[in-house]
Amino acid sequence: MENTWTPAHQAVENEDAETLAQLLAKGADPDEVCDNMTLLTHAIDAEGDSSLQSGSPLTVHTTAVLLAYGADPQLPDPDGQTPMDLAIHYGHDLAVRLLQRHIGESGGAGR
Repeated sequence: MENTWTPAHQAVENEDAETLAQLLAKGADPDEVCDNMTLLTHAIDAEGDSSLQSGSPLTVHTTAVLLAYGADPQLPDPDGQTPMDLAIHYGHDLAVRLLQRHIGESGGAGR
Protein backbone atom coordinates (compact mmCIF):
# COMPACT_ATOMS: atom_id res chain seq x y z
CA MET A 1 0.00 0.00 0.00
CA GLU A 2 1.36 3.39 -0.95
CA ASN A 3 1.86 5.82 1.91
CA THR A 4 -0.11 8.97 1.14
CA TRP A 5 0.42 10.64 4.53
CA THR A 6 1.63 14.18 4.79
CA PRO A 7 4.85 14.75 6.75
CA ALA A 8 2.81 15.79 9.82
CA HIS A 9 0.65 12.65 9.66
CA GLN A 10 3.78 10.53 9.22
CA ALA A 11 5.26 12.10 12.37
CA VAL A 12 2.02 11.33 14.23
CA GLU A 13 2.04 7.73 12.98
CA ASN A 14 5.63 7.36 14.22
CA GLU A 15 4.71 9.09 17.50
CA ASP A 16 7.57 11.48 16.77
CA ALA A 17 6.56 14.50 18.84
CA GLU A 18 9.79 16.39 18.12
CA THR A 19 9.40 16.22 14.33
CA LEU A 20 5.70 17.02 14.65
CA ALA A 21 6.48 20.14 16.73
CA GLN A 22 9.05 21.26 14.16
CA LEU A 23 6.55 20.84 11.31
CA LEU A 24 3.85 22.74 13.19
CA ALA A 25 6.31 25.51 14.08
CA LYS A 26 7.09 25.84 10.37
CA GLY A 27 3.41 26.30 9.55
CA ALA A 28 1.82 22.87 9.16
CA ASP A 29 -1.92 23.06 9.87
CA PRO A 30 -2.68 21.45 13.27
CA ASP A 31 -6.19 20.63 11.96
CA GLU A 32 -4.95 19.02 8.74
CA VAL A 33 -7.00 16.07 7.44
CA CYS A 34 -5.43 13.13 5.65
CA ASP A 35 -6.83 9.62 5.04
CA ASN A 36 -10.08 10.55 6.84
CA MET A 37 -8.28 11.55 10.05
CA THR A 38 -7.49 14.89 11.57
CA LEU A 39 -4.00 15.07 13.04
CA LEU A 40 -5.54 14.96 16.52
CA THR A 41 -7.75 11.91 15.88
CA HIS A 42 -4.75 10.24 14.22
CA ALA A 43 -2.56 11.01 17.24
CA ILE A 44 -5.02 9.54 19.72
CA ASP A 45 -5.57 6.51 17.48
CA ALA A 46 -1.82 5.93 17.09
CA GLU A 47 -1.20 6.31 20.82
CA GLY A 48 -4.05 3.97 21.71
CA ASP A 49 -3.24 1.37 19.06
CA SER A 50 0.46 1.37 19.93
CA SER A 51 -0.34 0.74 23.57
CA LEU A 52 -2.73 -2.09 22.70
CA GLN A 53 -0.22 -3.76 20.39
CA SER A 54 2.83 -3.39 22.62
CA GLY A 55 1.25 -3.63 26.05
CA SER A 56 3.16 -0.50 27.03
CA PRO A 57 1.50 2.40 28.85
CA LEU A 58 -0.44 4.98 26.87
CA THR A 59 1.52 8.07 25.89
CA VAL A 60 0.15 11.51 25.17
CA HIS A 61 3.14 13.25 23.56
CA THR A 62 1.77 13.85 20.06
CA THR A 63 -1.69 14.76 21.37
CA ALA A 64 -0.14 17.35 23.71
CA VAL A 65 2.01 18.84 20.93
CA LEU A 66 -1.00 19.20 18.65
CA LEU A 67 -3.10 20.88 21.33
CA ALA A 68 -0.20 23.20 22.20
CA TYR A 69 -0.06 24.27 18.54
CA GLY A 70 -3.78 25.00 18.40
CA ALA A 71 -5.43 21.82 17.12
CA ASP A 72 -9.20 22.08 17.64
CA PRO A 73 -10.03 19.57 20.41
CA GLN A 74 -13.61 19.24 19.14
CA LEU A 75 -12.99 18.97 15.39
CA PRO A 76 -14.44 15.70 14.09
CA ASP A 77 -12.77 13.75 11.34
CA PRO A 78 -14.64 13.40 8.01
CA ASP A 79 -16.44 10.33 9.41
CA GLY A 80 -17.76 12.36 12.35
CA GLN A 81 -15.51 10.85 15.02
CA THR A 82 -14.17 13.39 17.51
CA PRO A 83 -10.87 13.23 19.38
CA MET A 84 -12.86 12.63 22.59
CA ASP A 85 -14.72 9.70 20.97
CA LEU A 86 -11.41 8.01 20.20
CA ALA A 87 -9.85 8.81 23.57
CA ILE A 88 -12.82 7.23 25.35
CA HIS A 89 -12.75 4.24 22.98
CA TYR A 90 -9.13 3.50 23.92
CA GLY A 91 -9.59 4.31 27.61
CA HIS A 92 -6.94 6.97 27.02
CA ASP A 93 -7.47 8.93 30.25
CA LEU A 94 -4.46 11.19 29.69
CA ALA A 95 -5.87 12.34 26.35
CA VAL A 96 -9.38 12.68 27.82
CA ARG A 97 -8.04 15.01 30.53
CA LEU A 98 -6.03 17.07 28.05
CA LEU A 99 -9.00 17.38 25.70
CA GLN A 100 -11.35 18.36 28.55
CA ARG A 101 -8.92 21.05 29.66
CA HIS A 102 -8.57 22.49 26.14
CA ILE A 103 -12.31 22.33 25.50
CA GLY A 104 -12.88 24.11 28.82
CA GLU A 105 -10.38 26.84 27.91
CA SER A 106 -12.19 27.51 24.64
CA GLY A 107 -15.49 27.93 26.46
CA GLY A 108 -16.80 24.62 25.14
CA ALA A 109 -17.09 25.90 21.59
CA GLY A 110 -14.95 25.14 18.58
CA ARG A 111 -12.65 27.84 17.28
